[in-house]
Amino acid sequence: MEEKPFPAWSWPVDQCLKEYQVKLEKGLSTYQVEKRRERYGLNELEKEKGKPLWRLVLEQFDDMLVKILLGAAFISFVRAYLYQDETGDSWFEAYVEPLVILLILILNAIVGVWQESNAEKALEALKEMQGESAKVFRDGYLVPDLPARELVPGDIVELRVGDKVPADMRVATLKSSTLRVEQSSLTGESMPVTKSTDFLAADDCELQAKENMVFAGTTIVNGSCICIVVNTGMCTEIGNIQKQIHDASLEESDTPLKKKLDEFGNRLTTAIGTVCLVVWAANYKYFLSWEVVDGWPSNVRFSFEKCTYYFKIAVTLAVAAIPEGLPAVITTCLALGTKKMAQKNAIVRKLPSVETLGCTTVICSDKTGTLTTNQMSVSEFFTLGGKTTACRIFGVQGTTYDPKDGGILDWNCYNMDANLLLLAEICAICNDAGVFCDGRLFKATGLPTEAALKVLVEKMGVPDSKARSKIRDAQIVSSYLIDRNTFKLGCCDWWMKRSKRVATLEFDRVRKSMGVIVREPNGSNRLLVKGAVESLLERSTYVQLTDGSTVPIDESCRQLLLLRHLEMSSKGLRCLGLAYKDDLGELSGYYAETHPAHKKLLDPSCYSSIESDLVFVGVVGLRDPPREEVHKAVNDCRRAGIKIMVITGDNKSTAEAVCREIQLFSDGENLKGSSFTGKEFMALSSEQQIEIVAKDGGKVFSRAEPSHKQDIVRMLKEMGEVVAMTGDGVNDAPALKLADVGIAMGITGTEVAKEASDMVLADDNFNTIVSAVAEGRSIYNNMKAFIRYMISSNVGEVISIFLTAVLGIPECLIPVQLLWVNLVTDGPPATALGFNPADVDIMQKPPRKSNDALISSWVFFRYMVIGSYVGIATVGIFIVWYTQASFLGINIVSDGHTLVELSQLRNWGECSAWTNFTVSPFKAGNRLITFSDPCEYFTVGKVKAMTLSLSVLVAIEMFNSLNALSEDNSLIKMPPWRNPWLLVAMSVSFGLHSLILYVPFLADIFGIVPLSLNEWLLVILLSAPVILIDEVLKFVGRRRRQRTKLKAA
Repeated sequence: MEEKPFPAWSWPVDQCLKEYQVKLEKGLSTYQVEKRRERYGLNELEKEKGKPLWRLVLEQFDDMLVKILLGAAFISFVRAYLYQDETGDSWFEAYVEPLVILLILILNAIVGVWQESNAEKALEALKEMQGESAKVFRDGYLVPDLPARELVPGDIVELRVGDKVPADMRVATLKSSTLRVEQSSLTGESMPVTKSTDFLAADDCELQAKENMVFAGTTIVNGSCICIVVNTGMCTEIGNIQKQIHDASLEESDTPLKKKLDEFGNRLTTAIGTVCLVVWAANYKYFLSWEVVDGWPSNVRFSFEKCTYYFKIAVTLAVAAIPEGLPAVITTCLALGTKKMAQKNAIVRKLPSVETLGCTTVICSDKTGTLTTNQMSVSEFFTLGGKTTACRIFGVQGTTYDPKDGGILDWNCYNMDANLLLLAEICAICNDAGVFCDGRLFKATGLPTEAALKVLVEKMGVPDSKARSKIRDAQIVSSYLIDRNTFKLGCCDWWMKRSKRVATLEFDRVRKSMGVIVREPNGSNRLLVKGAVESLLERSTYVQLTDGSTVPIDESCRQLLLLRHLEMSSKGLRCLGLAYKDDLGELSGYYAETHPAHKKLLDPSCYSSIESDLVFVGVVGLRDPPREEVHKAVNDCRRAGIKIMVITGDNKSTAEAVCREIQLFSDGENLKGSSFTGKEFMALSSEQQIEIVAKDGGKVFSRAEPSHKQDIVRMLKEMGEVVAMTGDGVNDAPALKLADVGIAMGITGTEVAKEASDMVLADDNFNTIVSAVAEGRSIYNNMKAFIRYMISSNVGEVISIFLTAVLGIPECLIPVQLLWVNLVTDGPPATALGFNPADVDIMQKPPRKSNDALISSWVFFRYMVIGSYVGIATVGIFIVWYTQASFLGINIVSDGHTLVELSQLRNWGECSAWTNFTVSPFKAGNRLITFSDPCEYFTVGKVKAMTLSLSVLVAIEMFNSLNALSEDNSLIKMPPWRNPWLLVAMSVSFGLHSLILYVPFLADIFGIVPLSLNEWLLVILLSAPVILIDEVLKFVGRRRRQRTKLKAA
């Protein structure tokens, strides 16, 4: 039975120490450590066993099309082995067909194995997040750098600013007045979280609520503390995420395209098997005969030679029916798609996800870092005007830590008034953060809110005109430097030199503020304070006006300030109040730790009294702003019929405010039924959950834990939705792995998220997803075009062989020729169809359903009509060459070949019994075809007729590729030059066909001869009508659809 973990967060520190049998000042003994290591193991994440190479290789053959090709290769190999001597073929000629098929399959397997072996790196990236060492108390001594992997539950660990937390731990004591932890990558919270030692009443509470716990992989950004290790290794929250990533990888389902191709493969297998059997059985009279005596068959005669000959025809039929080039063309098309997407900043890690994006119906997006910039910025601030009843509000533009990104609206305050001067001074000096540039991205050190305040100071400027021009010149010079990392906050530096900081009153949860004592240029001390607006207003007795005068704060003024604060909060802004105090009593002359009043600063309980009778200056509103492009992307998704669901670890009000701002919800919209916390949603019944997510419109799930994200993604998939999940944090990784398409942020995303994803956004731009969806839809349409082209060509080949068998005439196409057509001649046009331009309205149509048929009944009918023409033309020219002197006014017998009756051609197997049957030699290129036996005219002599059949097949398929440019539009509306690559590909295919015709060595391998100009003219005349036939079918299809729309209307 699994041991239930101890809920350390819900017990006082003394009880936790008792549970782990440890003392804070001594730590565990060596004996205790050894016993616990035996029980809990090392503090590291387990490495999942990868699949062995042999299994990876075998899995590449677990595909219906591949199995069909394997079967075809095996039968071809057996046939070549059995009949090589009989046919007199060289070794190469006999085995070229099975060898080519096997080569295709081996290449396919190599690509697949390489792709899979590179896919499972998310777990390694997780390991890198764990701390490497820790300061630990053992046997009464402090071990300064114990390897983190050696920690066990019960260890006493000291954490300081900048430390990476090595295990899940209960905070025991604070060594500073405040402790803040950056845990956004684990929980999705946009702000560092303040931690305390107080226990929580609830045994079962969400991760974000565990304010007395620090978690492995997070970072201490402010303060220091002593903690008790409660969970290590796989039992930590990061360990749970690893398990979830692994479980999600086991749940990975086939992509919509793979499902369709497998379904298509199954149908193809059935169809091929049936047709082959019918063709073989239909010719039974040629190899099996009997007489009926007294109602019973007797004198049964069986010709093994003829039986195997017709079996060979059946195998030829199978080779014709299988689109050998299809897997290669699909891979090429997807690879082209990845290249196009990379140009649009979407880096695809797994090929099939290119197409899956095209049928995405739901985008589940993280908020922090995906819809927003994950960079705090000041949005607006206000101060009082010339009287207590008037406020001045300033709007601030810019969404990053770059001081040059935006500015203050209508800002003309270089001669700043007293209020604005104090606001700038407080923001610059009552601040421990910094901003640096790492090449192209500005980043914060310390608290993001404080970094945003420093950026505001840079946008405000300084009152000293000389200093202002000096700072501006320095900024201009720095913009030309090669080393962009050299970056200074000139305005903040000016304030800090002007007013020297002499003491700090650290933030704590009781007074909710931070203060600093500074020495002003006049030599007096001043207290600068920033903190929660309500808390500062309670401790303020005065307000400052624009002229620098201070007046007592009355109730109407207090209500005005609170009303402005409420307005800012309702916009999703995080508000900070700013205040100061000049009369510091015994701290007025404070200068250093040697001052008598220093004792007062050592006692945090005195801070509230020091920060009383304040003068209130103003309020600054900050936020993690939405990305500029998100609003347009949301509207594009709405038009494209794609639902957006925001799943975030942040709090409910912030999430709702951001969703309103990006217009996922309208301003006045009631969010009942559209906005839930993770816990609220999971508490509903499964029927209610399904009903909520099935409704149209946006949804937002806040305070969501990793398991909630997974459950929502899983539920959507079970409902038949195709889910794209975006995210950047460790907490997003399991859901990214589970989703049909996992999309990670490239700049702000963690390595864990990137490795678990199918696609990475190089620019972290939500709009890139919409571009990628459009590209995915375009790729699917193009894939349908080349599948339509290849299958209609293959149907033509099947019908030609079927007609050959039914009519009893000699084979007009041999397997090696069919293989050449399917692989080489068809390949370039099919690949070029992948370059078809996207439809103009591609993002104004709803996503296709994942269960929509790849081949509809109408498209299948079109295949059959086109295929029938291909088959009739291919067999027809073979018969015409043997039986007609001229056709369509073209002389065919100029080469001197002998004409025969159709009945003779159909019974050519009985040639040896014919009397007075003679044939003349005929010319084929520079070759004279002669016969030792007249019956060879139907085997050796069919070389010219076979060449004509092959050439007609190739020419028709080239013309048919033009038909595939559009499923419905005429060539008049979609002319061939819209896709110049197709014209190039057709030229390449004709060139390759000419190569095997006119190079003697190749002509011998493929059993063909050169054609004359007259014969080429006949080939073109018989091939071109395929365009006219499909134009008529497209016209009928358009009319049918119009009638359907009219009926529906």
